Amino acid sequence: MFELSKDHEDFRAVVRDFAETEVAPHIGAWDRDAHFPTDLVPKMGQLGLFGLVVPEEFGGSQGDDGADFTALIVAIEELGRVDQSIGITLSAGVGLGINPILTYGDDEQKERFLPDLVAGTALAGFGLTEPEAGSDAGATRTRAVRDGDEWVLNGAKAFITNSGTDITSVVTVTARTGTNPDGTPQISAIMVPSGTPGLIVEPPYRKLGWHVSDTHGLTFQDCRVPVTNLLGAEGEGFRQFLKTLDDGRIAISALAVGCAQACLELSTDYARTRQAFGRPIGANQGVSFQIADLAVMVDAARMLTYKAAWLKDELHLGRRSMQDVKQAASIAKLYSTEAAVTATRIATQVFGGNGFMEEYPVARFFRDAKILEIGEGTSEVQRMLIARGLGLPA
Repeated sequence: MFELSKDHEDFRAVVRDFAETEVAPHIGAWDRDAHFPTDLVPKMGQLGLFGLVVPEEFGGSQGDDGADFTALIVAIEELGRVDQSIGITLSAGVGLGINPILTYGDDEQKERFLPDLVAGTALAGFGLTEPEAGSDAGATRTRAVRDGDEWVLNGAKAFITNSGTDITSVVTVTARTGTNPDGTPQISAIMVPSGTPGLIVEPPYRKLGWHVSDTHGLTFQDCRVPVTNLLGAEGEGFRQFLKTLDDGRIAISALAVGCAQACLELSTDYARTRQAFGRPIGANQGVSFQIADLAVMVDAARMLTYKAAWLKDELHLGRRSMQDVKQAASIAKLYSTEAAVTATRIATQVFGGNGFMEEYPVARFFRDAKILEIGEGTSEVQRMLIARGLGLPA
């Protein structure tokens, strides 16, 4: 059911070659220097990576049936197999940057932002998380007050990917715009272009991992944008962003599969060549059994991820429900990300002392993996969603 088409496998080969020629030779230095490779993003755009789920009228390559989310998942996995930071740049650039505008924007908003985002000459961010609103995204404190034909924003966002690069063009943010009849905050989504007065991009974070990924906090101080920058209907922002996260969970799952696949390949190669007590360490069951477990985890994670992506494409075709996608996304995200963290621990152990050295890629994957269990909904949130999907009481 989930076997990839020949076109998808051919596309995988193209992306793998790109990752190994354009990323792999440089990633060690980029990671060491926490350097965001701005020049790489247009190359990703030229390869068509940002336009896989975007219609041709905006520069993308999506077919008439609107279904090729699976191709995006293939690309994220292959980039993530070489480096997680580059993988999340694509994942966030499409899932969190392009997708909200594509799904909820009007024609003018799409025409204004999408062509450059698809071409890779611009990036967009997604501002949901706040210093006091992480998993509890409904606790958003950022406010937007209508003043004539403008929204005036005040507040702060935290941990926002692709928000402070030289080519960042816009960040879509959630903000309170009023109060619902039941007393809950009315949350709307508003696009804030880069360079808008009152938008302050904070210094980049010093992170455990994802050193090559661009991540900043954002502060809004009487930041004014036109009322036409409202994305979708007023008060629909929270629902829009939750739906956006469903797709993002499948993308993070693909990133985790790429991480685990890299650990499997690196561990297998090392165990064949590393000698101890006169023979390769892979001859010892203590090592070989761990690598065998790794292979099982990779296969299971990949199947869950591609099932979720297939269901997403089936949803486009009207053959599956949103609940099918939501449940599969949470299951894939939970299993794959926890498997990736375990995979990096196993790989580091196989490499022994060398696994603790930054010269070896497993050290970078070890640092990068932990965030996978946190971003796009923590493992605890995924378990909660899965339980609710089974009909258990909220």
